[in-house]
Amino acid sequence: MSDFEWPDVDTAFITENIEYFATLLWLLSIFVVRHYVKRALRANEKLDVDRKRRRLNTVDNVFNLVSFVGLILIWSTELQNIAISIAAFMVALVIATKEFISCIVGAFYKASTRPYQVGDWVKIGHFEGEVTDSDWLSTTLFEVDFKGGSYAYTGRTTVVPNSVLLTNSVQNLNYMRRYVEHSFSISRLTDDVNLFEIKEPILAKIREYSEHFHEVAIRYNSLIEKRLDIKIAGPEPSVRVKTTVEGYNVFTVSLFCPTDEAAEIEQKVTEDFMRIWYEKKRQQ
Repeated sequence: MSDFEWPDVDTAFITENIEYFATLLWLLSIFVVRHYVKRALRANEKLDVDRKRRRLNTVDNVFNLVSFVGLILIWSTELQNIAISIAAFMVALVIATKEFISCIVGAFYKASTRPYQVGDWVKIGHFEGEVTDSDWLSTTLFEVDFKGGSYAYTGRTTVVPNSVLLTNSVQNLNYMRRYVEHSFSISRLTDDVNLFEIKEPILAKIREYSEHFHEVAIRYNSLIEKRLDIKIAGPEPSVRVKTTVEGYNVFTVSLFCPTDEAAEIEQKVTEDFMRIWYEKKRQQ
């Protein structure tokens, strides 16, 4: 029987292309490890939804950074060899990628100041909503109807580049997720009805609608003031009457109430106002 001979392995080919093999192996390893780590987090029933989303977001950011650093180390020799020859190109690249660099700087600013985290309600410049994802380049927001006063999700998603953090203020509105200082106005043409006679009946109705959460609102209002170290309006409701140059009487109501009940209470108070207003009108 003749001896078995192993085929010759072209080691020169592997040596010359070691970076490609190392890159493929590195990315495959990162993909597999991240997949199992994220699956373990999703299967962890001890974590609530918001904490699980924050940890999944952290895992993605960490593995993206590790992948990037690993690729730099693998290709460091080649990068060093061509660094001098592409100096002019790099200058042009920096100019062309100024926005990208601003996003990275914004990410470092966000990491150092921690103005918000996944799950918070925020306003960044003129963008506002709930933070659903945050990475090195952008922050993704689920739009919340703050201006309309319903405080419900609109179904729209906004991706805000991190460069915006360097040029705009960031407001954390997370305290509004439970209770909110809700204000709305009712306008009527100037007529013979005295709106000041409607103030007390409307305030009485608001106190009636607020009775089931009044004690909790007082405690939550005090908690917010201590945490923010400021004095905020509430929890007692208020009514203000003013006029406009166009000849309208404006009846403005402000109340501190649960966020998910704000729109419902607004509708009830508006209905009461219209009923009382028309009763006053018919008595004229």
